[in-house]
Amino acid sequence: MFSQRLEAAGAAVQAHFDKVLAEFEPLPIVEAMAHATSGGKRLRGFLVLETARLHDIAAGEAIWSATAIEALHAYSLVHDDLPCMDDDDMRRGQPTVHKKWDDATAVLAGDALQTLAFELVTHPGASPSAEVRADLALSLARASGAQGMVLGQALDIAAETAQTPLSLDEITRLQQGKTGALIGWSAQAGARLAQADTAALKRYAQALGLAFQIADDILDVTGDSAQVGKAVGKDASAGKATFVSLLGLDAARTRAMSLIEEACDSLATYGARADTLKDTARFVVRRTH
Repeated sequence: MFSQRLEAAGAAVQAHFDKVLAEFEPLPIVEAMAHATSGGKRLRGFLVLETARLHDIAAGEAIWSATAIEALHAYSLVHDDLPCMDDDDMRRGQPTVHKKWDDATAVLAGDALQTLAFELVTHPGASPSAEVRADLALSLARASGAQGMVLGQALDIAAETAQTPLSLDEITRLQQGKTGALIGWSAQAGARLAQADTAALKRYAQALGLAFQIADDILDVTGDSAQVGKAVGKDASAGKATFVSLLGLDAARTRAMSLIEEACDSLATYGARADTLKDTARFVVRRTH
C-alpha cells in the first residue's frame, strides 16, 4: 500500500513537471531542468501530498506545492554536485547536470529550478487563498535559504577544512538545515494549505529528517553505488565526521529507529489517518537508495 502510494505520488509530480516545463521554450537549459527533476524517490513531494490529504486538501491544489518542493530539492542537488561543492559525477543513477552539459548550464538550471519553485507555490492553482500562497512562499524561503538548507550546506563546507571534526551536536545542527529543513517544510505543507496547526507535523518532521540523514550516512558506508544511484564511501574518504563515524554503525541504526518511534508518536492526534505517514517514517530507515 505504501509503495503504491509513493509511486503514484512520484508519477503525479512527474506529470506536473512535464506539464509545467512544456510551456517553456525548448532550450538546453530547460532540458537540463527536466533531467535534474527526473527520477528519485519524490519523498518531499509525497509528504506534501500526504499531509494535504490528512487535512482534506484537494490533490489538484497540493500538487503545485509538491512539485515546488521537488524543484527546489533538485536545484540543491544540481548545485551540490558541482566541482566547487561535492564534485559528483552521478545522481539518481544518471550523469549529473554539469557532466551531461557543463558547469554554467548546471548553475543556470539550478537557478531556474529554484525560482520555478516559488512560481509554483504562488500560482493561483496552489490555493484559492492569497494568504496561504504567501505563507507557503515565505516559509519555503526560510527553509531553503541561509536560515535552513543553505546554512546547512555552508556549515558542511566549513567542516571540510575545520581543524577538528564536528561534534555530534554540531553535525545534528548542520543536518537539521541541510536535510531537515526541506523535509520539515514538506511535512508541514498540508497543515499550511489548510491553515491548521503545524505543531504535530513539525515534531514529526524534525525526527524524520534526522533519521533520514542517519540512514544516508549508513548507506554511504554499507550501500552499493549502483543501487544508491550515486557514489558511496565519499564521507570516509574525505575524513568527514558523520553520525556513523561518531556513533558507530550499530548505535547509528539504533538512534535512527528511536527517531522513527518519536516521529510516529508525534502523529497520535491524527489517529489511523496518519498510518501512511508512519509507514513513510519506517521506509526512511529501511530504504536502500
